Amino acid sequence: MKQAKYIASALAVACAASIALAGCGTSNPGGSGTSGTPAATTTAPAAPVTMTLWHNATGDKGPAYWQAAVAAFEQANPNVTINITIVQNEDFDGKLQTAMAANQTPDIFLQRGGGKLADQVAAGQVADVTSLLDPTVKQQVGGSFAIDSLNGEIYGMPVSMQPEGFWYSKDLFTAAGITSTPTTMAELSDAVTKLQASGVYAIALGAQDAWPAAHWFYQFALRQCTQAEVTTLINGTATLTDPCWLAALQSLSDFNKTNPWNDGFLTTKAQTGAGSSAGLVANHKAGMELQGSWDPGVIGGLTPDKQNLPDLGFFTFPSVDGGQGDQSAMMAGADGYSCSAKAPEPACADFLSFIGTTAQQEAYSTAFTTIPANATAASAVTDPALQAAAQALGNSAYTLLWFDSALGQDQGNGLNAAVVAMLAGQTDPAGALKAMQTALKG
Repeated sequence: MKQAKYIASALAVACAASIALAGCGTSNPGGSGTSGTPAATTTAPAAPVTMTLWHNATGDKGPAYWQAAVAAFEQANPNVTINITIVQNEDFDGKLQTAMAANQTPDIFLQRGGGKLADQVAAGQVADVTSLLDPTVKQQVGGSFAIDSLNGEIYGMPVSMQPEGFWYSKDLFTAAGITSTPTTMAELSDAVTKLQASGVYAIALGAQDAWPAAHWFYQFALRQCTQAEVTTLINGTATLTDPCWLAALQSLSDFNKTNPWNDGFLTTKAQTGAGSSAGLVANHKAGMELQGSWDPGVIGGLTPDKQNLPDLGFFTFPSVDGGQGDQSAMMAGADGYSCSAKAPEPACADFLSFIGTTAQQEAYSTAFTTIPANATAASAVTDPALQAAAQALGNSAYTLLWFDSALGQDQGNGLNAAVVAMLAGQTDPAGALKAMQTALKG
């Protein structure tokens, strides 16, 4: 079951990025208008309905998007009221899990897919909306639905595609004498040395939140291990006995010993405030950060003028000498929104259809500086760094969903914690690998 889900998700993420810019694989490519876009409702409820919406957007632009979207939907559906709750990203999964355990699941909530979705489906907490979504939106979103699907059924509306790589300051790179973006680990290490010599942190890392540190391990594993081997971690059959896993941890450990990060990286948050890893890049105190394609929007919300960083660039994770994986492979994910199994229908599914329309996807992409899941909103991707990320994803040999998302909450957190412990010097690569193997046995 999980293997089929992985393959579909990987193909969908890669294709969605390419069609967002090239217009392939859609019956309505490149459109920026609302032609063919359904109205804000398809079947208005006969009686008043109130729903709750949980999202993770902070800052200014993200919350403003959700306020405007909800207001537009409510105006077109006078009998529907949607109450919004903002839950900070690093707290979201835990609070959602607690709410589900207490049978208090919000009606509409952020969906990350993978093993987390599978757990929600198994617990009967999320609605199958396959037959309830607007047919036009379903056609436009197409393959991107794979990230929010299981066994051929749709459990959410994807809103953005998220390739991962380095987001960097072109100005700081130029000031440090770096003339081209790194393509090998040797070149990355050289860039680190030059950035440090110029008086800034080389790489910003918010390891307090665990997952940003763990993503470094994911990337090294993607380079060190064959596609077949890394797929075992996605489909739930991994034993981590292949030597490539230890090699990936050793590569990260060796890199960590060069002190490439910001001071206090173990207690630094990823996305909250000027002192976060994203904030360090936003305020030109760090040269780069490894993150998904949500990062330009987060960085933009933390600049002094709250505008996107004008000198932001993108490059993929460098190649690793001797690595068995395809060196163009990428990690990626997608954000979407699901309905609770107890949400009022068809009102909830109507709202999901609404946020999947061309007009709403354009607005979402602009507000969050991200790649829309609906290919007809392609024209909204104007940020050069984001365009580069989408192009790289479209050209990648294969694409993997984040390991922690694929594994689910408990196993994923165990994997991430082992990486942080190693970076903190509490264990060595062999000890971290053993902790991961224990977490997978769960």
